[in-house]
Amino acid sequence: MQFLDQCKIYTRSGAGGQGCVSFRREKFVEFGGPDGGNGGRGGHILVEAVEGLNTLIDYRYKQHFKAQRGGHGMGQNRTGAQGNDLVLQVPVGTQIFDENHEVMLADLTEPGQVIMLLEGGRGGVGNAAFKSSVNQAPRKSTPGGPAEEMWIWLQLKLMADVGLVGLPNAGKSTFLAATSRAKPKIGDYPFTTLKPQLGVVNVDEREFVIADIPGLIEGAHEGHGLGDRFLGHVERCATLLHLVDGAGEDVVEAYRTVRNELEAYGEGLDNKKEIIGLNKVDALDDELIEMLTDELRQVTDSPIMPLSGVSGKGVEAILRALLKNVDEARELDMSDASAPYLSAATPTEDNHAEEPEQEEEDTDGWSPI
Repeated sequence: MQFLDQCKIYTRSGAGGQGCVSFRREKFVEFGGPDGGNGGRGGHILVEAVEGLNTLIDYRYKQHFKAQRGGHGMGQNRTGAQGNDLVLQVPVGTQIFDENHEVMLADLTEPGQVIMLLEGGRGGVGNAAFKSSVNQAPRKSTPGGPAEEMWIWLQLKLMADVGLVGLPNAGKSTFLAATSRAKPKIGDYPFTTLKPQLGVVNVDEREFVIADIPGLIEGAHEGHGLGDRFLGHVERCATLLHLVDGAGEDVVEAYRTVRNELEAYGEGLDNKKEIIGLNKVDALDDELIEMLTDELRQVTDSPIMPLSGVSGKGVEAILRALLKNVDEARELDMSDASAPYLSAATPTEDNHAEEPEQEEEDTDGWSPI
């Protein structure tokens, strides 16, 4: 299946049906009168986050989505049918932006989460609703509410626990293939990974998800190589695994290159916990491994762990360390979510008494939102 993480689509809700002007005229019926029914409501545009999807390819070839309009009212007080709602199913982690890609309208991070993007138009009112003792034969009805329409951007940010970063050919795809059932493309040339890959890792009867993104090179934030557009898929990760090629020419320069790109991208990636994996140690002796580890310790305080994705050396230890970071991040998120929130504008018992009394404004029956 082709991977697509960003697309632009057109959406329009259904317009409301018109109210009906009708009068009851039947043979042998002494009293007639207005009997025009109301129009039906137009269909809403809903967006639902569902499990089992990890791409927006469904919106690549069909880009216009319109909900059904409401039925018109009819005689004999018959109300028009409601328009069917249109539900757009997207992967978990999808963000919705406006046409200019500046304002985020929604962020769907939980399976089953549903938001109403556009509301269908209300149904019009038939003439039966206008009859009264002084107007027994109204010839008045109202049209249905208009449809709402807008262009939106869908942007997918994969939901993963661990993000794999590093230079091209650092061994990220090999590590993902060795620790999960994912089957990424592996080759001895740069940029074998052209799209993000997900893998589910099992360690100590626990599971977590790793996201492998294409390699970064110097100037990726300026568009060099594949650029940094795929870094959005590790924004939600609890921790990063930074793989450094131990068989490379300069491990310190390789580490600094990726760190500079993370800092240039922003979004808090440079502040996430990271574990540095000195990869391909199966081709190095113990003395060289110790020397390279000491060089990296001089430029970072993050833990440095040697490993080999090919031989499996050190892989299980680094997976346990990643799982520990994931658990700590989850506990921190839960504690933040359960903490009571007190806005700076919310008066407390102390400052509430100091606030001067304000006269109530005359709002003519309406209240400001």
